Amino acid sequence: MAEGLLSHFHGEKYEVFSAGASPTRVNPFAIKVMAEIGVDISKHTSKSIEEFRDKELDLVISVCTSSAKVSCPFCSSPLIKGRPEIVQETLPHAKRYLQHGFSDPSEVEGSDEKKSEAFRRTRDDIKKWILDYFSNMKNEGL
Repeated sequence: MAEGLLSHFHGEKYEVFSAGASPTRVNPFAIKVMAEIGVDISKHTSKSIEEFRDKELDLVISVCTSSAKVSCPFCSSPLIKGRPEIVQETLPHAKRYLQHGFSDPSEVEGSDEKKSEAFRRTRDDIKKWILDYFSNMKNEGL
């Protein structure tokens, strides 16, 4: 959802990629709630962070949080020089690292409506953060 939202609002300025430590598939609930606000992520694919090892990256943003179900090596690693050690090892050409965690809606159990609501909340939280953060980035030259 973060890739879709950042591309939607700032795609003319940034080339946006999304990847994970343990890629699976794009969650159908994510596709559904993004379509509700006019952002189509149905063609997005789940990619491994390894695909970006040799790529020059200006900014790496981790949007996950560690939980009982998921232990992300990025957001649970100790920070070294403002970036987790795993980012330096996995993405050696990354210039900056930022961690801003959001609740993982895929962890919500229950009815389809309950799951959809969780995805909507996370979508809206990510959207608000992207609009706020990247509007302020204009003055930082990134």
